[in-house]
Order: sequence, then C-alpha cells, then structure tokens
Amino acid sequence: MTHEFKTLVETALDWQQQQKRLVLATVVHVEGHSYRRPGVRMLISDQGEWVGAVSGGCVEKEVYRQALQVLESQSPKVMSYDGRLRLGCEGIIYLLLEPLEINSAFAKAFHQALSSRTTMRIESFYEINSLSNPKETRMGSQLLIEEHVYPFSTHSANLATDLECFAMTLPPLFQLYLIGAEHDAVALCKIAAALGWQVQVVASPDEQKSIEYFPGAARLLTPAIDQLDTKAIDQQTAVVLMTHSFNKDVQYLMQLRHTEPAYFGLLGPRHRRERLFEELLERYPETEPEFLERLHGPAGINIGAENAAEIAISVLAEILSVLRDQQPVPLREKTGSIHE
Repeated sequence: MTHEFKTLVETALDWQQQQKRLVLATVVHVEGHSYRRPGVRMLISDQGEWVGAVSGGCVEKEVYRQALQVLESQSPKVMSYDGRLRLGCEGIIYLLLEPLEINSAFAKAFHQALSSRTTMRIESFYEINSLSNPKETRMGSQLLIEEHVYPFSTHSANLATDLECFAMTLPPLFQLYLIGAEHDAVALCKIAAALGWQVQVVASPDEQKSIEYFPGAARLLTPAIDQLDTKAIDQQTAVVLMTHSFNKDVQYLMQLRHTEPAYFGLLGPRHRRERLFEELLERYPETEPEFLERLHGPAGINIGAENAAEIAISVLAEILSVLRDQQPVPLREKTGSIHE
C-alpha cells in the first residue's frame, strides 16, 4: 500500500503545480466480498484524469462522476457501490471522497519519512449514514508521522474524530536487495519494480555496470564486497543473492550473516547451497544456525520456470508467499475466500 500512496502523492503534487483541483477516493468499508480491500485509493482531477484503482474497473466511472460533485461543493461525501447488482461482484463498497490539497509541510514530511524508512499512519473519518442524510459532516483524512499530524486538505484540518475511522499503517517501502549483475538480475529487477518495490542492485566494482542496465532500479551500489553497508536491510527487505560466482556469493554471505531480512534467497541448485554453507561455516563457525535456516535455496517456487523472466516470477512469487505467510496452492483448491 505504501508504494501506491507514494504514487498518488507524487501525482497530486504534479497536478497541483498545473493548478488542477483534486479529489481523493478511499475505500473505507466493505460488506461482503470485493475485488480489493479497504485502503485502496484513487486520485481524480478536474480535468477528467485519474490515477489508481478501487476495483477491477467496474466502479471507477461512477467514482469519477460523484467526484465531480465533491469538486463543485468542496465538501467530502461517502458513496456506496453495490456490486451485487453487477456481474462478478458480491459485496457493497463504501468510499470516502474528499478534496485533496497537499501543502509543502505534508510533502516534505512524507518524503523525509520515506527516505528515513519511518512508519506512517493514515486515519480516515467518515459516516456511512450520511448517504441517506446528506448533511455536511467533518469527514476527511489525515497523515500521522510520529507525533505530527498532516491533514489532507484545509477542510480536514478540523475533523470530527468521533465518526467511524478507517486507519491503516504505511510501513517503509518494501525493498529488494538484488546482489548480482547478470541478465537474469535485469529481469528480476524489472518485474520487482513493477510491483512497486524499491530495488537496490548490488554489484561488485569489477562488473562495470551502470544503473541504466537495470530498468526500474532505484540505486546501483558498487562497494567492495567487504565494505557492503547492511544497516538498511530490515524486515521490509528481501535479499536475493545471484552473482553466479561461488567465491563472490561466499563473501557476500559473510557480510550478510548478521542481517535479518524478511526473505533471503540463494540462486542455484541445492548442492551449491550446501557448498556455500560449508564454506561459510568453515570461515565463521559461530554463524547462528537460525541464519542458515532462514535462507531459501534454491530460491523460487516450482512453476517449471526456464528463462530469466520466468525464474524472476518464480522467485518473486516465493517472496510474496513468505511475506504473506501463505503456502502456494492453486486458487481452485483454496478453501474459503481468496482474501482473508
């Protein structure tokens, strides 16, 4: 969710520079089943543009139509959409539509929080009953960063906090430390970036690669292996080691043995993994067994992947399954709802 909100904020700042008026639509409540969960957002301009999505495509036009009313009145409202009356949907979604005006303090604090990997929180106050009683209410949203509060607009500077509240946490942007510079790393970088992940490519200086070689990468890091800075590797980080050099992989493992990322994958077959473990333990016998147990090697799930793009999908699917604590199975074999 953090990367989606980041995209909306950056788009809003760009549109504001063009003197466009904006409305933000947020799914705050769902009854039954919907295509997406509460917390998804869509940004609408007075020029007929929108960014983001609140459904699979069946709701957006109605959201835009009602957003025009908010632009006219400059007052927030709640709208509902009954998917039971449409094909393919089984629930009712409620959306808060509110004017959006991001000031300089909001923008500065938001970007500083992203840079420092600080957790943020959004609170949206709304009243479903206002659907049948369209009185003006002090509905709206605010961003909380540590002890500071940043309203989404001048209207939401005086919110009625006794209304219903949908709150969501924005963790630091998920990042992928991709250690390797061969063509399969390029495929993994490109697809991970499409997921909204911040990709940090790590290559040894002798690779002589530029960041242009890795479409979607946020940074290319080329320190000497023994000078790799691991302080930014946290629980919102995945690491994939894929240098195609056994000696380099051993050296990187030596530098990374004290890290605790959310996921750590090793490219290559099982016998290569065992050789890596043996070499690491020979050099550092005090290495914690828990570190070795956390390593996923060979990285990926079995989908019959053959080429670089398919291998990237296999690895990213495993990362997502670990992050979401899910055992990969075909959805037709899954009992209960898709989204739990």
